[in-house]
Order: sequence, then structure tokens, then C-alpha cells
Amino acid sequence: MFQILQAPYLPSQANLLDRMFRLRKRVFVDQLQWSVSAINGRERDCYDDCQPVYILWTDDLTGELLGSTRLMPTTGPTLMYDVFRDTFPHGAALEAPGIWEATRTCVDAEALARCQPDLSACEAFGRLCLAIVECGLQHGIHTVVSNYEPHMMRIYRKAGLIVDELGRADGYGRRPVCCGAFAITTDVAGTVRAQLGVSETLITLPAMDKMAA
Repeated sequence: MFQILQAPYLPSQANLLDRMFRLRKRVFVDQLQWSVSAINGRERDCYDDCQPVYILWTDDLTGELLGSTRLMPTTGPTLMYDVFRDTFPHGAALEAPGIWEATRTCVDAEALARCQPDLSACEAFGRLCLAIVECGLQHGIHTVVSNYEPHMMRIYRKAGLIVDELGRADGYGRRPVCCGAFAITTDVAGTVRAQLGVSETLITLPAMDKMAA
């Protein structure tokens, strides 16, 4: 099950959000060894205090958290502008109500192996991408931008998602960091759905109130 969570609904899902922060710590700190802070086994940053929108994927039977991502409007603070500004041309116009940033997208490979062993981590990441597209269609988002390492382009392509690389820069870690954008349209959703072999709509819960841009 995929859920969209945003303020003021977050307090009622405190346990699920706590599991998300713990997952982010395991993925981004322990596995990827990113230079991000972790406190008490949780990875959390200042952007989590800016009323982001979270997409959380839990297993229907066990309730285990399988993956998550964070969406933020580019009209407010974003990692893209505050941290990764050198990854895209300075003349690029990437601030608009319909352009949102996706960050901290991750999958729990161990939980996935327990709950859905027939689904690879790559396919699971593709489903998170599809959930982002569906969320965008529900809420008037026409473009999603994200920073990623170069090898992720292959995973995006396997999911049927066409990501336009806007630029890249060194100096952030062991590998270059790229900035890319992809469109949110019904055609894109159909292409990704067909590529992943997913027939059903992933986000089946009623849409939340209109997202603040």
C-alpha cells in the first residue's frame, strides 16, 4: 500500500514516520555512507521541518515499510538549490509551483526480500517512481527534479522513466552528482506502468487536501 502523508496528518502516523527515518539512516548513512547527520539511529534533516510530502510504501499483509520518498515544492527551500546548486546551469528556471523536488528515495531491500521476494530492488525503486508520478498527477505537479548518482540513470530507464539530465558536478562525494528532471503526465504514467507490468493504481487512498505550493 502506498500512502501520501503531509501536514497536518503526520502526528497520527508518528510510528510509520519513525520507521522511515530509521530506514533512511540504514540506507543513506550505513550503506551509501553519505555525509548526512544521524541521531539515535535516524536520518533527519532541516527539510523534514518544512512540511514536505512523503510517499510511504508498506506491505499489505505485514505492514512493514518497504520504501519511501520525500517531495517538496521548489517554491520553498530545497536540497537542489541549497546544497546541489552546481549540478545544474545557473540560468535554468527550476522554481515554479508545478515543479517539485524528490529526495531521499529509498527501498528496504531486507524487508522487500521477506515480504515480496519476487520483486527486485530495481523493480521496487521503479514502483516508487510510479507512485511519484501518480502523486504528481493527483496534485497538479507537472515536473519532478532530483539529484542522483550517474548509475541511477540505468535504473530510471529500466522503469520506463525518461529523465532529462540537466547537469552534473563533482565535489559532493566519491561520485559525481547529477541533476535531472522528468515530466508528470498520463502518458508517462502509462509507459512506466507498462514497463513495470503494473496494472493497478498504486496510490488508491483518497488524495489529501491540496498540497501547498
